[in-house]
Amino acid sequence: MRSFLLIGLLFLQASAAEEIVPTVVAYAKAHAEGDVTASFRAADYLGDLSDLPIGVFDSGVGGLTVLEAIKSHDRHHNLTGSEGADGIPDFAGERFVYFGDQANMPYGNYSAAGRTGFLRELILRDALFLLGRRQARGDKPPVKAIVIACNTATAFGLEDIRAAVKAWGLPVIVVGVVEAGAQGLVESAEGAQGGVAVLATVGTCASNAYPKAIAKVSDRPVRQLGSATLAAAIEGDPSVKMPIRDIIRTDVGLFLKSAVADGAAPIDTLVLGCTHYPLVADEIAAAFAYWREQADADGRKPYAQLVATQLKQVNPAAWTAETLWRTMRAAKMMAKAKPATGDYFYISVPNSAWKGVELSPDGSLNYEFKYGRSEGQVDREDTINVPLLAGKLPGTTAELVRNKLPLTWQSLQAER
Repeated sequence: MRSFLLIGLLFLQASAAEEIVPTVVAYAKAHAEGDVTASFRAADYLGDLSDLPIGVFDSGVGGLTVLEAIKSHDRHHNLTGSEGADGIPDFAGERFVYFGDQANMPYGNYSAAGRTGFLRELILRDALFLLGRRQARGDKPPVKAIVIACNTATAFGLEDIRAAVKAWGLPVIVVGVVEAGAQGLVESAEGAQGGVAVLATVGTCASNAYPKAIAKVSDRPVRQLGSATLAAAIEGDPSVKMPIRDIIRTDVGLFLKSAVADGAAPIDTLVLGCTHYPLVADEIAAAFAYWREQADADGRKPYAQLVATQLKQVNPAAWTAETLWRTMRAAKMMAKAKPATGDYFYISVPNSAWKGVELSPDGSLNYEFKYGRSEGQVDREDTINVPLLAGKLPGTTAELVRNKLPLTWQSLQAER
């Protein structure tokens, strides 16, 4: 009897998960004026969309690395589109809307908590926020393209967003970092044909998104390194006490120990499979170099043959920019007019006024509340989206953005 009950429960969960996209699609269609949360104005998507901004979203501020990669991308001649940098960024004529779902991060924990359905609904709501005009403190413009800058969101929501956009009949481009990263691995191999180490969050690794995407375009062996705390540390999460360098060194050490035990293929390429990781790319390279030279009690270097002396790093953010450029140019969606305004930045914060919201002492969503929610309430507003200001970034994050993402930092500080 118990087994029948379990099978029934699993069937109900699967059925509920299958209803997520149709439910969100129907909700947005029922509010075609975009006057409520998780909706958009259907009229905004009639006619030529080329002068609308490009939307970029992530589960936090890590996606700013993807925005920086797009803003700095210069691989083509702007007038002819031919291959070759011309000194002018390929997206120089574009403006952007960035959204970081900071209040609901990290996304990887939802799958671990058995809340994959709710995660998928969150991701669809992120897309709807970009498509719509509604935010807590005024209006925002709709967008002509959606870049999923979060690896976990790409893994769990890319196909959902594409299906929803198609159901709504919107000529909106949707690009995800995982597919772009896999393609970038192939196009930038430059002689590297050994094992590939994908560094990502635990949630992204659990989804197997990168191994699956890479397997479609390459037969190179892939091994994943999932970190439970590195992204949060880069975000400036006060609950993470260990320094970033020590987290990376510890994670890499455990990863290499496991790889040796399994007889893994020698590694010559690293894929930075979390949007936060380009911010600490030098520290990651240093950690692999450190362990490569470490000797055991017998004087042997157990990782010397496992880690190549020159590791190639693949940043999916850069290849997301290239994929976006190719797709937009093919669709003739590049901006025709000079932007009249700058970029827009938004972030989610807990909404204490929403019934049932539970907060931690630091003002964030209580862990049990955050990961205890279920899908089905598309119009929920336990978090609200507000403008992201440079001065509101945590100190560690602000320093990394200021030093390593100069175009984004400049745009964050600009007044519209």
